[in-house]
Amino acid sequence: MVKNLLTRANGRLSVGLAASFLAGSTLIAGLLGLYREKLLLTYYYGTYPQAIDAYKVAFTIPDFMFFILVSGALSVTFIPVFNERLIHGNKKSAWELSSSLLNLLAIATFIASILIIIFAEPLVQYVLAPGFDESTRGLAVSMMRVIAVNPFLFSIASVLSSMQQAVGRFFFYALAPAIYNLGIIFGILFFTNGISVFGHQVFEGGIMGVALGVVLGSILQLLVSSIGMIGMGFQYNFRIFWRNLGLRQVLRLLPPRSFDQGIDYFNNLVEINLASRLGHGAITAYQVATTLYLMPINLIGVAISTAAFPKMTQRIAAHQTDLFKKELQSVLRVIIWLSLPIAAIVFLCRAFIVAFVRVGGDPKIADVLGILALAILFRSVYHLASRSFYAQQDTRTPLYISIGSISLNVILCIVFVLNAGLDIYGLAAAAAITAFVEVLTLFVIMSHRIPRLFSANFIEAVLRMVSATGLTFVVTYIMARIFNLTTVDVGFLALLPSFTIIVSVSLGSYLVFSKLFKIPEVDPVLSKIKSLVFYKRKIS
Repeated sequence: MVKNLLTRANGRLSVGLAASFLAGSTLIAGLLGLYREKLLLTYYYGTYPQAIDAYKVAFTIPDFMFFILVSGALSVTFIPVFNERLIHGNKKSAWELSSSLLNLLAIATFIASILIIIFAEPLVQYVLAPGFDESTRGLAVSMMRVIAVNPFLFSIASVLSSMQQAVGRFFFYALAPAIYNLGIIFGILFFTNGISVFGHQVFEGGIMGVALGVVLGSILQLLVSSIGMIGMGFQYNFRIFWRNLGLRQVLRLLPPRSFDQGIDYFNNLVEINLASRLGHGAITAYQVATTLYLMPINLIGVAISTAAFPKMTQRIAAHQTDLFKKELQSVLRVIIWLSLPIAAIVFLCRAFIVAFVRVGGDPKIADVLGILALAILFRSVYHLASRSFYAQQDTRTPLYISIGSISLNVILCIVFVLNAGLDIYGLAAAAAITAFVEVLTLFVIMSHRIPRLFSANFIEAVLRMVSATGLTFVVTYIMARIFNLTTVDVGFLALLPSFTIIVSVSLGSYLVFSKLFKIPEVDPVLSKIKSLVFYKRKIS
């Protein structure tokens, strides 16, 4: 029975089903992430904000090393090359490539983890948080040394999950982030009170318990990714095949993408550095708003583009450029159609959304979220725009654009925060402006490579989506005014009914407006709703 369940879970999914499944799993992981933030804010934000600031800073360098060495590089350089070998039936080369990359990244991240442990103190003091006082800095250093194991664990899990993603297996790949968040939540709920073994206290707890929860989540994520490999036929070899042409191709593509990820994350380092100078809680306030803002982007932009990417690479590998163009247009339209109303709802309901993670709400976090909401569309589209280049095994163009965009963002952050005195709102404004410029540049270049990518029909359809969103914005505004957030709405159960009504009416209105404006993306949704309604009636 267990074998049958694993076989079904590891089955190949279509692009549409994979996108829906990834969106659903991302939603679950996002909700767990929000619960994690709620626990942290409840326990520490009002009484000990320095602790959460230290925790957020402790993550930065381990995450930076993982992103620069592994994360994006794997998904956009390894998958196209791996797929190319599988399509041509060369499994031996595919397994040698996978084993080599797994071993190479494990060695690199193990060394990086050791270096983080050694240099944690100067990194926090001089690079990340020069505005921290001595006790907060010491706390951040201690937690960073615990979390330093993350890049090593994540690197192994990421290679395994990328192999599954490449062949259309998404179940355990999608499950891993939720498991990771569960580990952190477990640490918050149980490790912060200390750890006892046979009645003896071996760990005192406190905020350091959260760091242990992070490590637990990383181990569980690796375990889940390993289970997803069952039935794939992967033949692991404990060596690096330097002569494997696939490995050489990946290593040639890897540096531009890794540097791209590195400078992208460099922007986060600048934001933390500046926020550390703005008083206790500033880092946490900005990062909580960022977490809330990224949730719809992950649900829409990341989930859909991740599901579409393997098929896009297959089209390019098979030299089916017309089908590549058609699918790119189709997926782009879906992302735009979904992102526009969500951005409007997040902007108008920002106080409600923040109140879900911070009891009673927080005006500063809500205002930052409102500014970031303006960039939801652009950041959602960005993930598909960049992958359209990676599918063509072009990692250099996005790199050059990222260098220009991050440079712009850093300049804007410094000007807005230090010169104009806009506090953390300046960081949000810089992020929104940069997102627009980066996506615009990517698509201008792509439109030159693919003639008529943005045809008159495409532009007309987008304008109709904007019109439908404008009417939805009015409906959402009216609903938000009717169900205005009050001081009585301080709990999850008190907030949920009002927020659910606002969102339901807003999205329902958007579907109606989309139908009136003859936007074809609405038809599958309405058909699904209709089938569910009639199915329930039939059961009755």
